[in-house]
Amino acid sequence: MNTLSTITVTGPDAFEFLQGQLTNDIRRLGAEAEILAAWCNPKGRVIWFGTVWPIDQGYGLSAPADTAADIVKRLTMFRFRSKVEFEIVDEAATVDPGFLIENGYAFIGPEQVEQFTPHMLNLDLLDAISLDKGCYTGQEIVARTHYKGATKRRTLRFESEAPVSVGDKISDGKRDIGEVLNVSGTNLLAVVPVDKATNPLTVNGIELKRQPLPYGD
Repeated sequence: MNTLSTITVTGPDAFEFLQGQLTNDIRRLGAEAEILAAWCNPKGRVIWFGTVWPIDQGYGLSAPADTAADIVKRLTMFRFRSKVEFEIVDEAATVDPGFLIENGYAFIGPEQVEQFTPHMLNLDLLDAISLDKGCYTGQEIVARTHYKGATKRRTLRFESEAPVSVGDKISDGKRDIGEVLNVSGTNLLAVVPVDKATNPLTVNGIELKRQPLPYGD
């Protein structure tokens, strides 16, 4: 099971702060109970991906317990003069990795931080990116990738003949072309080049069989 923490972002400037950092439009929470969003570094690599929801005087963010403290530390570095506070308030929640994998939701643990762009993680397909909200950290890279159709790598779902591990390399028989993202038993998500997705692929000699995702890929 994956353990989740809740990070609270509160204060008079909580909306403006998150609106300038996250990939999705926080204004949607005026009509929706929760949304998916990511936080990227200036190079457009995902530091955090999870759920955002409104709370009293601010917002809650779901985050892997193993990365929550580092996320808060890094968010604080971007605070500058904004009147906003961060706190980790819950480390008891768990989520079944099998449910996440089946639905194509990447779990960004310590091994995956700053390794992938939002499009590599299918966040555009998961409605976790706003293309018209204005500037946010990494926005230029995200927008360029979208409008130029430059997404050469995607998160795909596979079933392996035997268990594999997070971070294992995926081979097309000639060279390593991808990486295992999340694993639950013999079910896994992996980031691979789109043009290699239908080729025979293996992990440490173990054959992979592609499985469908509930959204377009």
